[in-house]
Amino acid sequence: MAAAADSHGLTFRQDYFGDPAAWAALAALLKATFGIDVSIQDRFGGPDPTSMPFGYFDADGVCAANFSAFSMPMIIDGRLVRTAGFQSGAVRPQWRGKGLYRDLMNRAFGWCDEQGFELGILLTNKPALYEPYGFRILPQHRFVGSPPPVATKPAGRARALSLDNAADIALIRQALHTRTPVSPVFAVAAQAEMFLLNSAFDASIRLSLMEDWEAVVAWTSEGTTFELLDIAGKSIPPLSAILSALDQHPDHVRVCFPPGKLGRQATPEPCPSDISLMIRGDGANPVSGPVMLSPMAEF
Repeated sequence: MAAAADSHGLTFRQDYFGDPAAWAALAALLKATFGIDVSIQDRFGGPDPTSMPFGYFDADGVCAANFSAFSMPMIIDGRLVRTAGFQSGAVRPQWRGKGLYRDLMNRAFGWCDEQGFELGILLTNKPALYEPYGFRILPQHRFVGSPPPVATKPAGRARALSLDNAADIALIRQALHTRTPVSPVFAVAAQAEMFLLNSAFDASIRLSLMEDWEAVVAWTSEGTTFELLDIAGKSIPPLSAILSALDQHPDHVRVCFPPGKLGRQATPEPCPSDISLMIRGDGANPVSGPVMLSPMAEF
């Protein structure tokens, strides 16, 4: 979209990811503010094509402030809910206190309402900032338990995947685009970019292909605890098959999504975090039972 009116000597721009210089300017803003380099998305096919950024730029093309919306369809209680995620909210220090962030939030929320999104979702360590806009905290729970008995049916060995391998990246993207939601209670139905970005940001995350199931498993292991972060595939393997294929023999298992499809009961426990999951709108009413947004979908 073309540049709009000035504000405090800045120019407002919307939907500007088609401009490589503007995309690079946003990446610089986020790196300066949060210490993360989102430009690595260029290795994975570029920024999310559903993203709608709202930003202010100075005369030199520096991104002074930004707030973005993007599409992240969710399955909630068995229903596909048209959901908008909000991310990349930042203002450079010299431009804070001028109402830019509030202005950009209002533009983004208004745009999403016009587009007919049923639900808005964000992650924040400042929930009070968003409560005046109708957001409320949705408590998150991990699901913990003992490992299941050894799988009676051979699961085949899983193969490690690498984000340094172009063929593996293509395979992961295909799995994400054809995935079955990992839970009918609360799960992402379609979103690839954050899965790849989170994998790149956290070196402890392992990605493994279970070829017999056409599924990519995201997981970590620490000591005697196995943590299942997400599964992207045409089918969801049972937990026993996952542990067998990965050659894991833990004493404890943590699952970071409602585990009903895994063939194993688990006990929900509050997820310790300084970050709150917040929702806005009626799309999540009601949410039956404890939920968690997979760490692979965090944004």
